[in-house]
Amino acid sequence: MSRDDDHYDHDFSDRRGRPGREGPVAPRSPVEALQPETVPPPPPRSRAARHPAVIFLNLLITAAVLAIVVAGVGFLMIRGQFEGEGTLEQARTVTIPSGTGPLAIARDLEEQGLISSSWAFFAGVYINGQQGNLKAGEYLIRANASMRDMMDTFVAGRGILYAISFPEGLTSKQIIDRVLADDRLTGSVSAVPPEGSLLPETYKFSRGDTRQSVLDRMARDMERAVADVWSRRASGLPLTSPEELLILASIVEKETALADERSRVAAVFINRMRLNMRLQTDPTVIYGLFGGEGKPEGFALSRADLESQTAYNTYVIDGLPPGAIANPGRASLEAVANPSRTGDLYFVADGTGGHAFAETYDDHLRNVVRWRQIRDGGSAN
Repeated sequence: MSRDDDHYDHDFSDRRGRPGREGPVAPRSPVEALQPETVPPPPPRSRAARHPAVIFLNLLITAAVLAIVVAGVGFLMIRGQFEGEGTLEQARTVTIPSGTGPLAIARDLEEQGLISSSWAFFAGVYINGQQGNLKAGEYLIRANASMRDMMDTFVAGRGILYAISFPEGLTSKQIIDRVLADDRLTGSVSAVPPEGSLLPETYKFSRGDTRQSVLDRMARDMERAVADVWSRRASGLPLTSPEELLILASIVEKETALADERSRVAAVFINRMRLNMRLQTDPTVIYGLFGGEGKPEGFALSRADLESQTAYNTYVIDGLPPGAIANPGRASLEAVANPSRTGDLYFVADGTGGHAFAETYDDHLRNVVRWRQIRDGGSAN
């Protein structure tokens, strides 16, 4: 080996056999060769990373991420409970009183066993923004209904509907008595409405509706019905206003309950008014005596009653009475607005539930004799 080679070894190898500036190359043992190189330590953290503000900000970010994760998991759990099939095995009814808030509704549903978690229902209602839209009422909840189904039912107000019917010809006082007797309705009645101002029909309502609300609907319906019928009345009627049509319709209503007779009975009164004849109808006498209370059971009119001096007795007053004597139905309003075209001036009971009509007084007297024979058990022939 030359000196130059000697010099190369000296300059670039260390004593452990690695290239270096000094010493000869020393071979490594097999064990040493298998040992990993020493990893240098990590660089020290900067002073900025150790600043309290940075540490606090990192904590906030971590907490925010954790909160988002927890909220997401909670939302999914609530939605699963809220929209999943319910545990109610049989259909049930539930009543939500007026003024009940969403949390109280949720607790009541849980107490009655309709839902598994009041908080899930409460949260679901708020998530859907319906907390102010849950309506009071009585509801039928179907079996296995989800909490969302219940919320949708309460929001739509699809409660159980009941019906109350009012026969035609009742006085306003008699209608009030029926309304007050129905314990599914609530509240009091402010006053007895004017006679003839309520349209007798069948009305639907929910449990808890007020009695006054039913009466208000009846009044609105009557107002609309009278206006509609008056607009379609026959020409030439001796009636000057919708109020007069209503008054005469109430008399027709009390005189007959047969649908095919109403327009003919109305024609008798219309013909009498055209001739300035007194109407001479018994129901006006009875109303003058007893008002809205109605005729007492077993009462029979006497000749003295027919001569009674009341504002409603059409045997002693001319024309129509000052007001209606009952609440007529639509059919009677229509009959007065479009009466039969006959010359009839009289009618009397015929013993079959209807009436016998006559154009002359002589024919009427014969019909009266026939009616008395039937009434007294004799023969009409």
